[in-house]
Amino acid sequence: MTSPEGPNDEARDNQVPGDQQPNLTPEQRADQEFQQAFQQAFEESSDEPDVEFSLGDSKPEPEPETVDPAEQAREIGHNLARELATGGPQGWSKLDAVFAFTAVAEVAQIVFSDDQQRSVRIQPSEAVLELVRRHREVSAAMGDGPWWRLLLQLTPAGQLDIDYDYGDEPFPDDHLFPAEVYQADLEANPRERLPVWLAAYVSHGNRQSRTPAEAAALARADREAGVRGTISERDFPALPTLWARWAVLAAAFVAVGSEWGPRILPALGWFEGAKRGGSTLYMLPGGRAVLSGGVWNAPALDAAYNQGEQLPAYYAGAPAWVANPVLNPRAASGLLSFCYWWEGGRWYRAESPGADQLAEAVPGIWTAQTVTNVIASLVGEPTDGQVAAVATLVSAAEAGVVTRDTLISVFGDEGGYDIDSAFYQLTMAGVATTLPDPMAEDEAIDQVRRYILERDLDTTGYPLDQLRADRISCGWMVYVPTAPGEIAIGRALFYIADDGVLEQSSSSIAPSRYIAEFEQRFQERNGMVDA
Repeated sequence: MTSPEGPNDEARDNQVPGDQQPNLTPEQRADQEFQQAFQQAFEESSDEPDVEFSLGDSKPEPEPETVDPAEQAREIGHNLARELATGGPQGWSKLDAVFAFTAVAEVAQIVFSDDQQRSVRIQPSEAVLELVRRHREVSAAMGDGPWWRLLLQLTPAGQLDIDYDYGDEPFPDDHLFPAEVYQADLEANPRERLPVWLAAYVSHGNRQSRTPAEAAALARADREAGVRGTISERDFPALPTLWARWAVLAAAFVAVGSEWGPRILPALGWFEGAKRGGSTLYMLPGGRAVLSGGVWNAPALDAAYNQGEQLPAYYAGAPAWVANPVLNPRAASGLLSFCYWWEGGRWYRAESPGADQLAEAVPGIWTAQTVTNVIASLVGEPTDGQVAAVATLVSAAEAGVVTRDTLISVFGDEGGYDIDSAFYQLTMAGVATTLPDPMAEDEAIDQVRRYILERDLDTTGYPLDQLRADRISCGWMVYVPTAPGEIAIGRALFYIADDGVLEQSSSSIAPSRYIAEFEQRFQERNGMVDA
């Protein structure tokens, strides 16, 4: 099917000429003139473009028996470029065309643009489509089957670039047909092998799917059959350490503004690598987790989809909670190549490969030194002091006590790095110590005054207009001081922390003793020490 997105009569008839639109800005008027010039050129185009085009006159294709397929494809490509150029509007500076074709379905996108980045998309003519079909037919003799996408770029000066896409990279969604379309094309054009992603797309048949109901039934069957997961002792760090390292790597990549690298979401670690491998780490209640993902060219997947072998039993012996909601999305497309789960303080796996084969699919979490090296490399050419600061940052993450200052010690606070977003990654992972801003003195006094009045406490000899506040490490001690020569036993003292927690005490308890306990409780609330 061709893409019906070119100019149409109704759209043209409903346009109001520019001179009847006095409110148009100069930019809008120029854009309208470009659109109108395009329409006129498209409707009145001759056999040759009205712009410079240096490919020469259209030539007949050489007889197949006299040339090799590559030469024949080249000549068809030149004729295709000439045919496309005839539809170009005045002032166009670039043509981008993409043709996604199979034996039973076709999509074409043809876009002309000018130097001001304005663009118009047209519908391909039948002559263009026939040339593309012919080109694909010829390309079948150039390799293991014809291309699936042809990408063409052209300038008015005749600079031509044609690229053939055989599926080495997954197709964009708008160029991806349903699986049955490729199955029909493979029947018409058999191939020895397919790219692993496309082979899985065509034939995975939901074999890696594991719904909660299926997971429960399979877990029961495994228990009855005595099938258990294999304990994995040396593949990955213990879960708390792995999670902390994942989080600090995510923070570092966010700090430097990288589009790559791991990321943290609530109870989820996510990673997509530059080499198309990726993984997810789902944290579950009860100290459990699932780490799964895929290496794009995993030999086991290639063997299963291109050679007809059995897929590995990644879930054999897995508990019922290892199911689709916590599996990497690759499972839905048949591209999962490993699955580990954490339970009872141990990692388990079934027929997944060892971690040494998964480096492209997980962040560099193997050792603290690995993490330190990765983060240091993001800084560029770190000084010895910065490397030491990175090591401290990694240790603090593993201990769950990273502060904003710990991040600043690595990246600085001069605006070149996104410290706030990086710290947010650590906060979501629960490895950061987030302290509230110091409370102002007048706010502390006001809150204590409201506390006394709301509870109708006896203020005899305790004038609230004389309240004063003394700063302590995590807040304030608020009280009414005694008059000169006055001795007061059991006089009210109030302690209010920077996080708003207020406690009432009295002078009968030594302030030094109470403050120490008050600070301990503050630290526990804010994750500075284990409760």
